[in-house]
Amino acid sequence: MSRRGRVTIGVLIGVFVFFTLLGWGVNAWTDWLWFDEVRYTQVFTGVLATRLLLFLVIGLGMAAIVAGNLWLAYRLRPQLRPHSAEQATLERYRMLLSPRLGTWIALASAVIGLFAGLSAQSRWSQWLLFRNGGSFGVKDPEFGIDVGFYVFQLPFWRYLLGVGFTAVVLALLGALAVHYIFGGVRLQGVGDRMTNAARAHLSSLVAVFVVLKAIAYVLDQRAMLLEYNEGAKLYGAGYADINALLPAKEILAWIAVVVAIAIIVFSNAWMRNLVWPGIALALLGVSAVAIGGIYPWAVQTFEVKPSARDKEAPYIERSIEATRAAFGLTGTKSTGYAADNLIPPASLATDTSVVQNVRLLDPQLVSETYTQLQQVRGFYDFGSKLDIDRYAVSGKTSDYVVGVREINYGELPNNNWINRHTVYTHGYGLVGAPANQVVCGGQPYFVSGFLGEKAQEACSSQTEQIPAQQPRIYYGERMEADDYAIVGQTGDRNVEFDRPTSTGGEQYYTYTGEGGVEIGSFSRRLLYAIKEQESNFLLSEAVNDDSKLLYVRNPRDRVEKVAPFLTLDGDPYPAVVNGRVLWIIDGYTTAATYPYAERVNLQAETTDELTGRGTFQLARENVNYIRNSVKATVDAYDGTVKLYAFDDTDPVLKAWNKAFGGELVLPKGDIPPELAEHFRYPADLFKVQRNLLTKFHVTDPGDFYSGQDFWQVPNVPDAPDSGQKQPPYYLFTQFPGQESPRFQLTAAVTPNGRQNLAALVTGSYVDGRPQLEVLELPDQTRISGPTQVHQQMTNNGDIRQQLNLLSSNQAQVQYGNLLSLPFADGMLYVEPVYVKSSNQDAYPLLQKVLLSYGDGGSYVVLANNLSDGIKQLVEQGKRAATGTPPPSTGDNPPTTGGTSPPVLTGELAEAAGKVQSAIAEVKAAQASGDFERYGRALKALDEAMAAFQQAQAAANPSPGPAPSGSASASPPASPSSSPSPNG
Repeated sequence: MSRRGRVTIGVLIGVFVFFTLLGWGVNAWTDWLWFDEVRYTQVFTGVLATRLLLFLVIGLGMAAIVAGNLWLAYRLRPQLRPHSAEQATLERYRMLLSPRLGTWIALASAVIGLFAGLSAQSRWSQWLLFRNGGSFGVKDPEFGIDVGFYVFQLPFWRYLLGVGFTAVVLALLGALAVHYIFGGVRLQGVGDRMTNAARAHLSSLVAVFVVLKAIAYVLDQRAMLLEYNEGAKLYGAGYADINALLPAKEILAWIAVVVAIAIIVFSNAWMRNLVWPGIALALLGVSAVAIGGIYPWAVQTFEVKPSARDKEAPYIERSIEATRAAFGLTGTKSTGYAADNLIPPASLATDTSVVQNVRLLDPQLVSETYTQLQQVRGFYDFGSKLDIDRYAVSGKTSDYVVGVREINYGELPNNNWINRHTVYTHGYGLVGAPANQVVCGGQPYFVSGFLGEKAQEACSSQTEQIPAQQPRIYYGERMEADDYAIVGQTGDRNVEFDRPTSTGGEQYYTYTGEGGVEIGSFSRRLLYAIKEQESNFLLSEAVNDDSKLLYVRNPRDRVEKVAPFLTLDGDPYPAVVNGRVLWIIDGYTTAATYPYAERVNLQAETTDELTGRGTFQLARENVNYIRNSVKATVDAYDGTVKLYAFDDTDPVLKAWNKAFGGELVLPKGDIPPELAEHFRYPADLFKVQRNLLTKFHVTDPGDFYSGQDFWQVPNVPDAPDSGQKQPPYYLFTQFPGQESPRFQLTAAVTPNGRQNLAALVTGSYVDGRPQLEVLELPDQTRISGPTQVHQQMTNNGDIRQQLNLLSSNQAQVQYGNLLSLPFADGMLYVEPVYVKSSNQDAYPLLQKVLLSYGDGGSYVVLANNLSDGIKQLVEQGKRAATGTPPPSTGDNPPTTGGTSPPVLTGELAEAAGKVQSAIAEVKAAQASGDFERYGRALKALDEAMAAFQQAQAAANPSPGPAPSGSASASPPASPSSSPSPNG
């Protein structure tokens, strides 16, 4: 290659290295500044120092082992080599390598060390747990070793063993190659094929490999408690493992030690050849197959399988106990529920603990409603799913559907750099509505928001407030990675759009919070110009000496960066705490090496209908231990991150806190009481526990093996063929056995392979501690499950007719959460029915409520609101108690003149039902704003009224007056000019 070519290549390599190092340097520097802003620099330095340490130690160690053996092989080369064609061919390679052999060895070792170091630095978490982990206080049932060894020690020991195997194999291959090139190993010629020095060197490496194999057998004995047991279909060693494979591995470990000694002795001290060492290695291989493979297989096949239920029973019991302990199921409170009352009781009408707190608003469906009614400007958005929390307003605690008004950067009127990063920097306000109230023909009753009062004037005479002294939202769920904001003083004027005023103008603002990285200096601007690849950091007048840069603005990303050892829940939620809007994120500590515990994939176990539609999808992480050990908060205004220890007994959390200086996580006693009032049972943890309880509620090994009492999670009730699981739902209610209403997460489960209801699983906090409860129904219950109930309610003749009227080409019926509520030894099902017009700006309105009591099919109503539906159910219950046939499941005809109307039968009853359906359609059309639909509804009402009058005339042919003591049937009242404000 010419000199110019060499210079060109050198320059290109130099430029590549420069920009690579520049990118690493810029990222490291900006990360340091970010961690300094949030005051968690110990995480940055701790992780970086650990990664560098592992990179250097493992990389240099691997390089040193390989280089030492290559150099030793060269030093042990024979000085005289016999003449042969083979040696003549190798001479050219010796002439190439010998002058710069040290350089070649250093280069090869450096490459190997680089890759080894890069692999090692990714094990920083294993090393920190290895170094800082302690005791669990629980011993495994087989060896009596503390669980802490399996969680903290075993993973890193197995990694080091893998590094040892890799180093020895690479050294052996490299040394063999050097010995061959320099004549220590020959394939041709007279005499021995290997010199004594080469034999001693290579046999020693083989012996070290076999010793490492002996160590691997010992560690494998412990790791058997983590592997899948095919016989019992559970994790952990089973009968054949303990009685055949465990002793086999111990025998193989001793055989490996003997083989290692034989290799050294036979190769170098006695026979000085490779025949007997080869025989010894072959013996080890045969022993591994026969003792470690065939024998355990025979025990499993001929001894265990014929009587697996009895043989595996002790090991199934171990797995049940370990799984319940590892996933926090040990303290689950299980209560039987008779569910033998199939008739709606009269107490439904007077209840104050369950019925009055029924949640009608579905946080997924009403997000569009919030956006339309509380959006204020087209670039505000509430996301695709809202959240459920509870607040005490006017002395009454109830659950609220809450959402944060955030900036949707895709909808900015002029989406240039100035607007995106310096003008439209924040959202404004947390908006909430009681989950059990609707107004204005199906709208939420908004109780907060900077224009919430005005939005309610037409529907309510008073508006209650959830006070937020600082309502501005600079950090939110809709913030993407590139949605940074440049804020701060900009001379004597405010440039950040804040909110519209009540007079139609616009108010501007300047950020005054402590959050953000200062970028006033030229060096900082240059740094972030390189990081963001944006010249405006240097050129724009919007960036001045007082500017700050806000980035990593998604609360979940922010906590994940501060605490990379946590697995975060997929559903952060906002709350007003002491006048500030805080994002609350549940953090989990996990492990995958808890002995005998079931192993699950977090992504698979937590995926349901809402995943990706307002909740984040978890990573594909296999775990067999989980604790909700941390409650994290992010201030929506200044981005302050705080980590609070929620489960302060968790050994994994203690290890992580110790690894970062002991002050990373604040103690549980520092949790403000006002914040603790908004803690809720985390959804993803509950899904994992609920799914495990479908099997592990069975504690008898024999019954567990048969699987006859297993449960399953039902599919989405209104879309059972979708294959998506019904999400759990938050309720503020009181279940049987509870002393007062609680804010709890609830899910229904059905028997495996059937659709009737098996149990209700709830998760709540009692005195600040998590409490799982299972309300279990009898095996032969007649109570239907969610999917069955939805089908029975919507397939009812009268109800189906009314639902068809609500749905048309111009409108769509949508179903909210189907709630399963145990009440009075029976089951009350409530499902809100929304109607959404096809108009561009339409949003779902709550138009009807489906209710069912008992077995799901006998007592079903479709009412205008919950109170009317409860009255109808109670009336049906009274008629059932007196033997009177139940009335139509549609809305009850109104009373006239203070007296109850007569019971209509035959064609007259059918005609009256059609009139009621027509009235309901007129109301729905009024609320939807669809004038075409409203016209069709009025026409249908006229036809129904005419048909009713004809049926009435046919039923009463006499023109004379009605007999004394009776009342002639009259048509139901027509709808008023505007819908009722109570929904």
